[in-house]
Amino acid sequence: MVQYETRHYTQRLDHFNSAPSSYATFQQRYLINGTFWRGKTSPIFLYAGNEGDVELFTNNTGFMWEAAPRFGAMLVFIEHRYYGKSMPFGGKEAAYRDAATKGYLTVPQALADYASFVLSLKANLSAPAAPVLVLGGSYGGMLAAWMRIKYPHIVMGAVASSAPILSFYGLADPYAFYDRMTDDFKSESKHCYEVLRDSWAVLDSLLATKEGSALLKRTFNMCNGSSVEDIPSLLESAVVYAAMTDYPTPSGFLTALPAYPVREMCRAVDDPSSGGNGTLARVRAAMDVYYNHTGAAACFRGEEDDDPYGMYDGWNWQACTEMVLMTYGLSNDSILQPPWPFNFTDVIASCRNATGLPPRPFWIETEFGGYDIGNVLKRSASNIIFFNGLRDPWSTGGVLKSISDSIIALVEPKGAHHVDLRFSSEDDPDWLKQVRAKETRIIARWLKQYYSDEAIST
Repeated sequence: MVQYETRHYTQRLDHFNSAPSSYATFQQRYLINGTFWRGKTSPIFLYAGNEGDVELFTNNTGFMWEAAPRFGAMLVFIEHRYYGKSMPFGGKEAAYRDAATKGYLTVPQALADYASFVLSLKANLSAPAAPVLVLGGSYGGMLAAWMRIKYPHIVMGAVASSAPILSFYGLADPYAFYDRMTDDFKSESKHCYEVLRDSWAVLDSLLATKEGSALLKRTFNMCNGSSVEDIPSLLESAVVYAAMTDYPTPSGFLTALPAYPVREMCRAVDDPSSGGNGTLARVRAAMDVYYNHTGAAACFRGEEDDDPYGMYDGWNWQACTEMVLMTYGLSNDSILQPPWPFNFTDVIASCRNATGLPPRPFWIETEFGGYDIGNVLKRSASNIIFFNGLRDPWSTGGVLKSISDSIIALVEPKGAHHVDLRFSSEDDPDWLKQVRAKETRIIARWLKQYYSDEAIST
């Protein structure tokens, strides 16, 4: 059980405007543990909060907790504006009222939050020379990399785990995300893949009739208030998130899962005892692995109830304004059906309808670079670790080749979504132990260089 103190920082609403309204402030939550900190020149490990309650990431980023004693590091987890309890305008209802209030939910504002906070923290600690390492996973990994690029004078290095900084239009194959997910299931069982691929047509056919809907209700045991119409989206979420979190040990990150959940879902599908009612029984067995691994759930809840960490409202806004990730194409062989040809114009139109505003799909590339990223980062950045596990569909938008001696790609074919940042386990495979050992050695090298450059004895 991790221990931390909850504090709040008075954060400015708008870092890039001098209009009177921009001087408004809000309380930004951060969690801090100074147990291992050795003093004013010892490092500060900062987790770049991403889309959700910061406690979720604090309790699941074991690499930081396990590395802190070795490095004498202070641990700080800062919450992203508009998520968790870090709400401008006094609360979530007011913060999400309309486009005018949500307009301050942007990547540049979030990074400026973190930069402002770090300088204030170091001043309060009387530790101006303390090196700061920023870490993050997924969107948080993107923020970590971008913070090192944007504020190299504030953070001395970044660990960007499963950070799909290339998942934007013109940089990545829009079909690659779901194709990689499909390959994950194919690699476990061709029969499993085929059953799940063909299940969408079966579900759609049954949903079209009263008798079919009644059969679905009996088979899937939907909770009161949830509809059988939710079953396809529940299945889709199970398939997507099982592929992302295909960890080699049991986990409880998004939900309680067994080790290698893709394998376990396919075992459930392929189990002869699951075939009593054909496809439906096999699909139900697969969904039980994802949604009811512990056996504690009495029924299936609909998607509308499935946001325990407060991610969707903010992320849906970000994903249709500036974080317009291009992962929407479904190929003919995709495990998700029917095929969905990627159409950039349709994506933009859909986002405009959702927000009432024209999206800015190229802004992230303008702000941080994207095209020819190798040469861009070689010229403009240093001290970034990009970890990607190739089981993770998001790795299709990741940096997979080292760019310089200090911009290092660690790629693991068996790895899943930011698995390197998870707590270690005695059951961890050797490849995972080796990844974490490499990251630790690289961080030690960066710190040694920092102290040498600053003429600080350690």
